[in-house]
Amino acid sequence: MKSIEEIKDIIAGLTLEEKASLCSGDTFWLTHEIPEKGIPKIMVSDGPVGLRKQENIEDHLGMNESIKAVCFPAGVGMAATFNKDLYGKMGEALGEECRAENVAVILGPAVNIKRSPLCGRNFEYLSEDPFLASEMSTSYVKGVQSKHVGTSIKHFAVNNMETRRFSASSNLSERALREIYLAAFEGPVRNAKPWTVMCSYNRINGVLASQNKKILTDILRNEWGFEGNVISDWGAVSDRTKALKAGLNLEMPTSYGENDKKLVEAVRSGELDEKELDENCLSLLKLVFDAYDNIGNSEDFKFDRDEHHKLAREIASETFVLLKNEDNVLPLSKDQKIAVVGPYAKNPRYQGGGSAHINCHKIEGFLQVCSENNINISYAEGFSPVADDFDEKLCEEAVNISKEADVTLIFAGLPDIFESEGYDRKHMQMPSCQLKVIEEISRVAKKTVVVLHNGSPVEMPFIYDVDGILECYLGGQAVGGAQYDIIFGDKSPSGKLAETFPVMLEDNPSYLNFPGTRNNVNYAEDIFVGYRYYDKKKMDVLFPFGFGLSYSEFKYDNLRLSRKEMNDTDELEVSVDITNIGKVEAKEAVQLYVKNCESEIIRPVREFKGFEKVNLLPGETKTVTFKLNKRSFAYYEERISDWAVPSGTYEIEIGKSSRSIELSDSVNIKSDLILPDFYEYDTISEHLLQDPRIAEVLKEYYNKMRDDREKSDVEKESMNEEMENASFLYSPLRSGLYFSAGKIKYSDIDEFLEKANSIISGK
Repeated sequence: MKSIEEIKDIIAGLTLEEKASLCSGDTFWLTHEIPEKGIPKIMVSDGPVGLRKQENIEDHLGMNESIKAVCFPAGVGMAATFNKDLYGKMGEALGEECRAENVAVILGPAVNIKRSPLCGRNFEYLSEDPFLASEMSTSYVKGVQSKHVGTSIKHFAVNNMETRRFSASSNLSERALREIYLAAFEGPVRNAKPWTVMCSYNRINGVLASQNKKILTDILRNEWGFEGNVISDWGAVSDRTKALKAGLNLEMPTSYGENDKKLVEAVRSGELDEKELDENCLSLLKLVFDAYDNIGNSEDFKFDRDEHHKLAREIASETFVLLKNEDNVLPLSKDQKIAVVGPYAKNPRYQGGGSAHINCHKIEGFLQVCSENNINISYAEGFSPVADDFDEKLCEEAVNISKEADVTLIFAGLPDIFESEGYDRKHMQMPSCQLKVIEEISRVAKKTVVVLHNGSPVEMPFIYDVDGILECYLGGQAVGGAQYDIIFGDKSPSGKLAETFPVMLEDNPSYLNFPGTRNNVNYAEDIFVGYRYYDKKKMDVLFPFGFGLSYSEFKYDNLRLSRKEMNDTDELEVSVDITNIGKVEAKEAVQLYVKNCESEIIRPVREFKGFEKVNLLPGETKTVTFKLNKRSFAYYEERISDWAVPSGTYEIEIGKSSRSIELSDSVNIKSDLILPDFYEYDTISEHLLQDPRIAEVLKEYYNKMRDDREKSDVEKESMNEEMENASFLYSPLRSGLYFSAGKIKYSDIDEFLEKANSIISGK
């Protein structure tokens, strides 16, 4: 590993043109090398659920074939595991594969918030909740980087749709930016220290992410302490000089020298100080040399793809969410008469399209695994896996085998064409041909279970007509084996929804503002994304955030708080006992929510702030412990550009979902927060009364305008006490001129304002 001084010496020996060349890729996946100056190249590769290393002909969207690799479950499923350790284990496996293939940085994880169920890339993203996305991605980054392979957490930031993704401006408040969209990145940046961060294509409040100094430098580096490199999403750079000055280190892919020339011209014209270019090269070469030193040891990281396939199967079984299980239709007995309908049972849809697409070394379907285990099954295709044309003959075959079966499994979902990188969905509906087949089968079958393959929520008009629904998302190449394990009860399902399933698309909070108009999309729902919105509105949902059934049952008991009174700077420890009161071994994801206190600040009803997954034998009890700090109770206050906790009583809730709270207890928090303000003629009484600093001078002022006379009967009749109080609270200071019977003059108001503003300014 080269020292900083050695790297500086190398940079000192470079020409201006050579320095500029280091700031962009040499190809689609390789950095620029200068062998004669001792500078090697390193490779980055797409992820984040498998290695997509391309050889020979390179491209970004997966049009050309990549090497054989292992495809793990998509991000949507990984978040549903609510299992940080498992995501870290997957990261370690990917790190080993990268080392074996001489890949220095894997481009993931993808942590953008699921603002709308229509985003075409939602299968790759983790959650609608920033805390869950933050905690899960932190484990992934640590897992990959434990093998000394870098990660590139993406897409930074506010990249929540594919429509016009190169040009659209995500327009939102500072509060929403901080509480929802940046928070998913902040945790892993602070706690896992990813080697790189990938900037997004879009604009943020009008400024391209690649040129956004506030995002790339002021927040990412200066506030969060990021010491790595920012690389562009492929083709995200518009003005290379502005991007470098804003904090973007590496442009990808190559611009075939065009943007290198722009940097050279900028230095020569004085637009860019060569010292800034040198600092950029220093940061990049630290990454290159550090990564290259480990590439030479890749022989130690040869891996067994079949072993990683087994790991993918183990992981996939925890990504499945059991949404409905009427009369315990699942698990099935292996000697039942089973009908299987749907092409995804034979050739599963197991991954998303675009840059995350993996060339799998093998794919395991449900029917294949059943055959290997000698399970007697009747199969009918039922419908086309790609077209949405109803085929009466295929449907009739499916209906006929369903009539004779004890239970029918319908493997349905969304075809590849319905969701992918590059474009957004137009609706939340499944193909009509599939819905028709489900309808026809549910009329005649004794029991019907729908097994879903999809990357984001779908509307379910069949929900009351079927007995079971197993959400398998996009389970990776071993999905069929994992389905076998769950469906036949070798394992109990333990996944929980990392996103709300609305009843219909129109219920979604972003519905009226997605995908926006021309190049602008206004985030009018502000902080009310996902369950934050549905809970505040008390709206019915299909399935709430955090929901998921099990083959066992769990008892929540003995909630304990380490204190009942605390300052906002204190830490709170929360413990709860979980007992498996069912008959099978199972895992439970224990969820902690903070129910916000009443205050003038508009906040969600509750916010997700803790989770732990525990494995329990029948009758076994384990204690789960959480630690909460100031951020667990805080909102982002724009007036102080910082996190703030209003004083008051907060409920600590332990639940099975955002809509199923099992236990709760309260803690009273005292905060010294006093928000800055400046008082003027139009300041209303309500705001003045909330500031304890000016209580005495305010009392003096109001004493001058007190009306002590006896009110007439007409006055009493026309103005009740509540109306009088409201009138007073919402009246501005200047109203004293009109409603004090001449007692208040401009001089009185000016005197009060001078005293009050002097106090709050500390003068």
